[in-house]
This record gives sequence, C-alpha cells and structure tokens, in this order.
Amino acid sequence: MQHKLLLATNNKGKIQEFRILLEGIPYQLVTPADCGITTVVDETGESLEENAGLKATILATESKLLALADDSGLEVDFLGGEPGRLSARYAGTDASDAERVSYLLARLKGVPCKERSARFRCVIALATPDGDVKICTGKCEGLIAEAPKGDLGFGYDPIFFIPELGKTMAELPMDIKNKISHRGQAAKKVYQMLKK
Repeated sequence: MQHKLLLATNNKGKIQEFRILLEGIPYQLVTPADCGITTVVDETGESLEENAGLKATILATESKLLALADDSGLEVDFLGGEPGRLSARYAGTDASDAERVSYLLARLKGVPCKERSARFRCVIALATPDGDVKICTGKCEGLIAEAPKGDLGFGYDPIFFIPELGKTMAELPMDIKNKISHRGQAAKKVYQMLKK
C-alpha cells in the first residue's frame, strides 16, 4: 500500500507545482480537501520557517499523515525585506495576485532598476504526526520588473525578473522554472529525503 503525503495547501498553483516537483516519490500526494480537512492554520509565526512548521505540524496531527507545508516570500531589498512572510497578505487579506503586484509596484515607483534587487525564498517543512519536523530551504535571486510580463506561474511571478535569463518567472516554461525557482530548490531537498 502506498503511503500518503498531505500537501498542507489548497492553493491550486502550489499543488500543481508540487505534483511535478515531487513526481517519483513513493507517496500518494493528497490535499486537505481530499481528506475532508477544513482547518485553516493562522500564520502567526515571525518567520517563513515558523509558519511552514506550524502548518505542517497542525495538519500532520489532524490527518495522522506525513504533512508537507511551505511558506514562501518575496523579499525586496529596497523595502527592507518586505513583503517577506506577509507576501500573500501584502495588499490586504482578500487581495488578488494582480492587486498584490500593483501594490508592490506602486511602492517601488521611481526606484531605479539597480536598486530593485529581490529574492524569492521558500521554506518547506515536513512533519510527522508525532511532531518530528524537518526543514528544507531554497532561494532565487532577481529584480522587480517595472511592469508585469508573462502569464505562466502565479503570485509575484510576472514581476520577478531573472537577469541571467532575460525573463520574468511568469515567462518561463514549468520545467525551467522548477529547476531555478526557490520552491524547486527546496523541493529537490525534500525529494531526496522522501525517495529513500
């Protein structure tokens, strides 16, 4: 019988990415919705690490399954690391991806290109039902573009420009994005752990 791994998210974009990134591990990936879990974990941690650990631990306990949770954030140097752990709620709790992007671009209006350095950071926590937690991290450096470009990806991808590739994250096909992205790097470490 194949073991189950609970992806502690209902974000369709993240679920799709994880299904690709973790393809080949000896687990069946399930979501809270698949398991009838409606618990929403408040991200009260002070860091990406705390929030990922919190989500994974609570859902592992509730589901009695190995649970994987990630917390990702965009850190803009000019804004002192904002939005960081508040990336998903930066323009308000009910804001759409487009509204968050607009809000961030408005905060950087007039800031020259060389001062728009930023990174995506991802922390993935793997928790067992008995409370054992392992943390994997990944990051991707880039610049904040002046306008959104591309319709692949989600979140801040359309304004996250990668100078080496001359494209935003939202212009990259999934196979390339998964090789270089913060989530791709962290997931690769998880994959190695779970493959054993």
